[in-house]
Amino acid sequence: MRILITGAAGFLGSHLSDRLIKEGHQVVGLDNFVTGSPENISHLMGSENFVFFKHDISNYIFTPGKLDAVLHFASPASPNPASPYAYFNLPIQTMKAGALGTHNTLGLAKANNAKFLLASTSEIYGDPIEHPQKETYAGNVDITGPRAVYDEAKRFAESLTLAYHRQHGVDTRIVRIFNTYGPRMDLEDGRALPNLLKQALLGQPLTVYGDGGQTRSFCYVDDLIDGIVRLLYSDEHMPVNIGNPVEMSILQFAETINQLTGNKAGITYIDARSSRDPQRRRPDITRAREILGWEPKVDLREGLERTIPYFKQKLGLA
Repeated sequence: MRILITGAAGFLGSHLSDRLIKEGHQVVGLDNFVTGSPENISHLMGSENFVFFKHDISNYIFTPGKLDAVLHFASPASPNPASPYAYFNLPIQTMKAGALGTHNTLGLAKANNAKFLLASTSEIYGDPIEHPQKETYAGNVDITGPRAVYDEAKRFAESLTLAYHRQHGVDTRIVRIFNTYGPRMDLEDGRALPNLLKQALLGQPLTVYGDGGQTRSFCYVDDLIDGIVRLLYSDEHMPVNIGNPVEMSILQFAETINQLTGNKAGITYIDARSSRDPQRRRPDITRAREILGWEPKVDLREGLERTIPYFKQKLGLA
């Protein structure tokens, strides 16, 4: 297939490009480098199966040649207010990527009679009351809070995607992505894993909010990409959770990172009120197992061991 990927220079978009090219597809990459990095796709430049255009997908999209699939992965995704590339600091661009970008990419898929896959997020569940989160759960989202620009952009994008499927017969898919990590992720992402792993490698105390009882589930990037590709090849139109259902507390996670990195600086506890993070996050992947035959294979320790060399290199420690 000839496949267009928006956000191709991002963490997930670049890994997805790698996987699809490896399987023999041609990839057309789009990115405006607001949050993506040219470094993530530098190894693909010059490949006969990869072509790249710098473009803002909130504007009209034209690409020469027939497309067989359109995969919409472009959006700021970092929740870190300290980062200039976080959706907190790019609120309008984030909403435009979710609204105008989804509209433009759906129109492109419709014009090409192509498959369409939307990268949605576990953030659409907000700070969930239901646990673990099933695709049928409507969520507990603060629609006027600082995270709303990302949450609501993705919720709108899902609704628009299904509207195009129902009204125009576009062959759509929706993946709800849970916490993912691995090489090429942004060290300033603001999520628990890059924050704690960076602190550990620098020999600093790991910062844990409250008593560290809040939970997360971490999926290694190769597993996530495998689930996304399986969804693309499937005939499923309703949202599917892709993530690791193994849940652990942030305190347990911090202790694991200190053990793996040999960090002796320990853990520092900070007032939980300074964190806006959801308290619990864990996917119910029953639909992914039943429909796609998918579940994660890489456990946390193995995934961290694969990720640490990248962090060391970015921190100048390798």
